[in-house]
Amino acid sequence: MPWENNGGGGGRNNNGGPWGQAPGGGGGPRRPGGGNTPNLEDILNRGRDQFRGGVPGGRWALIGGVLALIAFWGINSVYTINSSEVGVELRFGTPKPELSGEGLHFHVWPIESVERVPLTLNQTQIGTASSATQTSNRNQAGGASDGMMLSGDQNIVNVQFSVFWAINDPIAYLFNVRDQEAMIRYAAESAMREVVGRRPAQEVYSDDRAGIQTEVLEIIRNVLTSYGLGVDVTQVLIENAGPPAEVIDAFNEVQRARQDETRLQEEARSYANTLLGDARGRAAALREDAAAYTNRVVQEATGEAERFNAIYAEYVNSPEVTRKRLFLETMEEVLGSSEKVLIENGASGQGVVPYLPLPELRSGATTNTTTTTTGN
Repeated sequence: MPWENNGGGGGRNNNGGPWGQAPGGGGGPRRPGGGNTPNLEDILNRGRDQFRGGVPGGRWALIGGVLALIAFWGINSVYTINSSEVGVELRFGTPKPELSGEGLHFHVWPIESVERVPLTLNQTQIGTASSATQTSNRNQAGGASDGMMLSGDQNIVNVQFSVFWAINDPIAYLFNVRDQEAMIRYAAESAMREVVGRRPAQEVYSDDRAGIQTEVLEIIRNVLTSYGLGVDVTQVLIENAGPPAEVIDAFNEVQRARQDETRLQEEARSYANTLLGDARGRAAALREDAAAYTNRVVQEATGEAERFNAIYAEYVNSPEVTRKRLFLETMEEVLGSSEKVLIENGASGQGVVPYLPLPELRSGATTNTTTTTTGN
């Protein structure tokens, strides 16, 4: 070997190595302590002899290793799908069109893999404390609430609402959008801001929540359908809507003033209805009295006219008798209350017989009685 011919000053037949001949005579180079020094070739030969003996345990160890690999492959190739989910098998990252239902299934691992998609109803809350914390952790934005919105009458309202949705296309849900729940959150928040921005704050607070929920639901469905998210939004529920906490006291004052205004208006309306009812009652009574007076006057006039017609008919038949009758009735009516005494001529024809003036005596007696009473 080349390294065996490195002896100093020696030729080809020098077997003493680089240090010359060892003191012990022939053989090979020796250690200063007297032991033989093995060369590199001996070391390699001994290692080769050891490896020729084979792996410890022989064939059974090899068979056991193969069986362990087969068991490991089988465990990873079998999977189970629960009743509340479906499985989407992927072959080299491409989804298969068939979905895996409930039960035990097999796929070729590692060529194929499976993604589990839940089919339960999901709820995404927006504007609440938990949603604000999630948004802050995701965007590192601090304490800004995603429920603060500007209404159509330039008021700030805090809307807390929930969006209920379920997956109806698992393949589209997995591969069309990367962050599905964030997409639903952003679409719902954008739709709510659009609807609230077109309406006054009072409608958001109490007047038209149902209409706002319906309109927001339609907008969310259209947006998510255009993105092909593969979900079905079933309901939008406004849980709470009110002013920000910083202005809640002023808002309550305004609400109390509005309630007082409504109460006073109701009282004024009640008082006006009372006065109006009384006035209408008096007007109805006056109309009834006028109608009764009119009816009485008309009836009297009708009776007088009928009586005149009856008298006139008798007058036409016998004018003389009618004239005498009218004369007598008139004289009776005129002289009925008179205190004159008329004495017709007697049979002796003596004319008017003197008589005691009873009317003057009666009048004189009355005057004396009044004077005596006054004097006393």
